[in-house]
Amino acid sequence: MNEEEVLSAGSMPLAHPAYLAKLHPHFVNREFVTVTYRTDPAALARVVPAPLKPARDPLVNYEFVRMPDATGLGNYHESGQVIPVTFEGQPAAYTHAMYVDDFAAIAQGREMMGYPKVLASPKVEVRRDCLVCTLEYYGVRVVTATMTYKRKRVDDAVARRALETPGFLVKLIPHIDGSPRVCELVKFRVGDLVVRGAWTGEATLELHPHVQAPVAALPVLEVVSATHVIADLSLGDAEIAYDYLRERAGRATARRAG
Repeated sequence: MNEEEVLSAGSMPLAHPAYLAKLHPHFVNREFVTVTYRTDPAALARVVPAPLKPARDPLVNYEFVRMPDATGLGNYHESGQVIPVTFEGQPAAYTHAMYVDDFAAIAQGREMMGYPKVLASPKVEVRRDCLVCTLEYYGVRVVTATMTYKRKRVDDAVARRALETPGFLVKLIPHIDGSPRVCELVKFRVGDLVVRGAWTGEATLELHPHVQAPVAALPVLEVVSATHVIADLSLGDAEIAYDYLRERAGRATARRAG
């Protein structure tokens, strides 16, 4: 294997990459169940990274996502917390935690974009007249959410606006000595969006304390709303919105010059 072949591999393991770096997944019938809840503003302030700022209303979107058809990745589930924030005064969403049951999706998401994905067992299913969503971390129940099934239709345009809100991630990759080698705030949007249906209804959400899956650190004070959306989409354009290492170096240079 020559150097060009090494460079063209794209991802690890070198002999058989876990994912194709140049293949951007397209999701068909991607299903979102999102329970929005109000939480402790002090708890939010502890986890939202600068320069992002928590939105005025201390809300969290707890999401369960079923992906039955993802290009290059197959069929898998995700679950996690997305926090409404602002960046430079504009509304956005910060992905705080993600739990995923597929290794390729974890590797690609973490290495390329900085999605905070870890291995666990989320699930979305319909039980008679109810959506039941669960997250287990190695056999321990961490989250249970329930939602009435397709009770009230939501205008597709409303669902589209929510999905088109720009998202932010912190991409943090250490050097071999443990110091940060990459530390960036990544901004992304979805693309090729087709909303196939959207509904709202009553919902419940339970978060259970777990040392390795600390979703309960953002406690549920009040369930505000819930949505169930089915859509096709791709991961759209992404950019580096803020480079922490570059900004730190700039501040150090300014101090020396001063």
